[in-house]
Amino acid sequence: MRHNVAHRRLGRVTEHRLALLRNQAIALLRYERIETTVPKAKELRPFVERLITIARRGVAAGEANGRALHARRMVLAEVPDKEVVGKLFETLAPRFAKRPGGYTRILRVGFRRGDATEVAQIELVGSEYDPRAAAEKAGEKEAAKPKSKGVGDRLKAAAQRMRGAKGDQAAQKAQAKGQTRGAARKSTTPRKAGGS
Repeated sequence: MRHNVAHRRLGRVTEHRLALLRNQAIALLRYERIETTVPKAKELRPFVERLITIARRGVAAGEANGRALHARRMVLAEVPDKEVVGKLFETLAPRFAKRPGGYTRILRVGFRRGDATEVAQIELVGSEYDPRAAAEKAGEKEAAKPKSKGVGDRLKAAAQRMRGAKGDQAAQKAQAKGQTRGAARKSTTPRKAGGS
């Protein structure tokens, strides 16, 4: 029986296991979604949810009595990345302010090809994956980015630049000659319809 055995060891010594959880927590808070094995995801969930709860309490307490600073320091003791802690206190904690718990979601994805380990995706609630949004962003980037020209297009553009104003003047002269000839034809007397 496993009495009083609370956590999975994950095949690591204590220091390595804590480092793993901290690194995964940083990645999860930064990107709001990571993919890992199911046991690691199950161990990561309470670790991250505790950090979010501490940040929520700090934001709710405000700057008045110093609890916000204490909460920030408590989170910094576990997550030594100031950028991620800033995001946690500025965007994530206010997002979960009215939620009583359950800030993460574990979705089983399938099995890893190399060792057939079950893989899961752990994400923060409220940052659901939308495949259409990713496709739309990619489409917008493609539309905004100018098309790369092939060799033929670049040669044509270079030839037009070399012609430059000289080519434009020649085109204007040719156009002017064509207009004067057409005007001269119209001004001549009409031909007789019957013979030549």
